[in-house]
Amino acid sequence: MKRGWITWEETELPREAFETRLDGLRQHLVERSLPAVAIYTDVWRANRVRHFSNFMPYWNRALLVVPCEGPPTLLCSLSPRVYPWIRSVTILEDIRPSPNLAQQLFAMAQERGWKRLGVLDLERLPADLHEQVVGRAADAPIEIEGVSFRVAPDRWELEMYRQAARMARAGLEEHLAGAIGLADHELTSRLERTLRRAGAEDLVILVSNGARVPAPARGETLGPDFSVALALEYRGHWVKIARSASARDPFPTRIHVETLSGPYPYEFSGRLEAPAILALRFESRTGSLRLFHGDSYFSGEQGLELL
Repeated sequence: MKRGWITWEETELPREAFETRLDGLRQHLVERSLPAVAIYTDVWRANRVRHFSNFMPYWNRALLVVPCEGPPTLLCSLSPRVYPWIRSVTILEDIRPSPNLAQQLFAMAQERGWKRLGVLDLERLPADLHEQVVGRAADAPIEIEGVSFRVAPDRWELEMYRQAARMARAGLEEHLAGAIGLADHELTSRLERTLRRAGAEDLVILVSNGARVPAPARGETLGPDFSVALALEYRGHWVKIARSASARDPFPTRIHVETLSGPYPYEFSGRLEAPAILALRFESRTGSLRLFHGDSYFSGEQGLELL
């Protein structure tokens, strides 16, 4: 199931957080003399729009339009029947049905009198939408400019990531030790039940019996050297945690690094930028035996900090 029940707890993530984030983005627009910026979102590329508005789509795609002055607008390909739900879990009030996102974006620009428009990560737009936005600009006429804006985890976001990490670790600690001898499907079902009830909105559970990288359960009996890798989403904030049940003392022979706070939930990062949320997975090999362990970290001025 892609995302469970999404709610918004304002005592946990207050409106102040979004107002502060939007103020920083608007200042960036002012410095570049841009009247507004459009930010793309879909089920997989949800981090940016979630950061600024708390909107997380179950499916389909949308554009968040943030002007220098006034509240943001969501151009949404979803049916209007879900707009009351969107308003209940986001800061958004102005939601416009937009089966054709580019067409609605230019209509809004014409309505507001914008001659220039920024698009966050323009070159990362889906190919069809990129072609529509760039291709229609000359006919509008409007100047489209790609915008790069570093979205750094703030104190509110850090606490959400920490809560997700605590949840994942607690679930693994509860079920890992007693899982030797179980079918891998039984372990994944127990983890699914525990973590969903704890508040996980989305969950990916991969298992390794010591001979391969973690993968979906396939009916194997778990031996004493099995490993589990979790990817868990809590209110739009993803973490990745991996643990091995092995009693061996592993020595890492390979490290895999992913950025969790980029535009996508999981991105390979060839360089460690700070500040950012990172997932590190360590593989230990002894002969043919492969063990896996990993966690999620905040990469800041003081280096890596376990979430």
